[in-house]
Amino acid sequence: MTLLTPTDETPAGFELPAFHARLRDEVRDFADAVVAPAAYEYDTKRELPYDIIRTMGDMGLFGLPVPEEYGGGGRDYLALCLAVEQLARADQSIAVTLEAGVGLGMMPILRSGTEAQKREWLPLLASGHALGAFGLTEAEAGSDAAGTQTTAVLEDGQWVINGSKQFITNSGSEITRLITVTAVTGESIRPDGSVKKELTAILVPVPTEGFVAHPAYDKVGWHTSDTHPLTFTDVRVPEENILGARGRGFVNFLQTLDEGRVAFAALCTGAAQGCLEEAVRYAGERRVFGRVIGDNQHIAFKLARMQARVHTARLAYYDAAIKIVRGQPFKTEASIAKLVSSEAAMENARDATQIFGGYGFLNKSPVARHYRDSKILEIGEGTSEVQLGVIARGLGFAAL
Repeated sequence: MTLLTPTDETPAGFELPAFHARLRDEVRDFADAVVAPAAYEYDTKRELPYDIIRTMGDMGLFGLPVPEEYGGGGRDYLALCLAVEQLARADQSIAVTLEAGVGLGMMPILRSGTEAQKREWLPLLASGHALGAFGLTEAEAGSDAAGTQTTAVLEDGQWVINGSKQFITNSGSEITRLITVTAVTGESIRPDGSVKKELTAILVPVPTEGFVAHPAYDKVGWHTSDTHPLTFTDVRVPEENILGARGRGFVNFLQTLDEGRVAFAALCTGAAQGCLEEAVRYAGERRVFGRVIGDNQHIAFKLARMQARVHTARLAYYDAAIKIVRGQPFKTEASIAKLVSSEAAMENARDATQIFGGYGFLNKSPVARHYRDSKILEIGEGTSEVQLGVIARGLGFAAL
């Protein structure tokens, strides 16, 4: 069940229903008390804090949008977004572990899986004691899925998978148990003579012989997030591990990606909010020439713009998330939310670092971490240019 139904009236001014408000506050308190104090340590070690992830699982965060019959909380997508936003205030890496674990690890199974697949995988992943990942991106394939080179051939009732993936979140952790892989399972010739690839999604349990998660990337930011290149060498899984219909892998993923952009926008909003809070605190404490720097108009106006960005980003993702809950079209709204919020996060990180001055250039400063982390927000889950293309197509233009 969900707390918002198609017959509910949207609260005036996007005022949250009682459960959602309580959830937001509880996750905010957890982020402040547990996540934030540990963020610098784990960022420096470049380690995923499994104790924190397990606690998030015990809190029910990974199972929020999963029906109760599959071990989840039976809540809605807005609930997940609120949790992601509050975590991102303190640590984007922890927030994206939740966002990707649910949006990419579980939602494809919930949307497209068989009953047997749902009962096998959703309770485990919803517990937060195991992580799932989605392997789409390759060296020549990301936004252009037609460039996919990974193949899967059906032999004696098994899919034999060969290929590689890159930039895959939650793919090589100690608790990763599942990778959903998009692979070419056939080809056909279009009337114009070009080749159309048949893309299919296939579930690969971890560990499986022939699957390798290579050493984690040395990234600019998101140091705590688990991200790896993957290879599949004659990986064999049963034929029934196909997720959804054969040839529908990319179509199903697009639905997942549209939803994921809304949760990603919530993450961006949380990052922008975290920068605002740190900047307001510092501007109210730091004294120069006998007064706090926030009393200087150029600092106060910078803070005002930061607040305006956060407010706009939050309204944008609320709008898209509520449309998801109500079963309304949301593709354009998802892209608007992702575009606006990722730019807000990057701009707020830059402004917060400027307000902090030299202290903002120290890695131990939360704004420094946000500055490093936020650039990927304009790239991941569809670049800003991709979002502009989606929005333009919604207006009726090809935007080639």
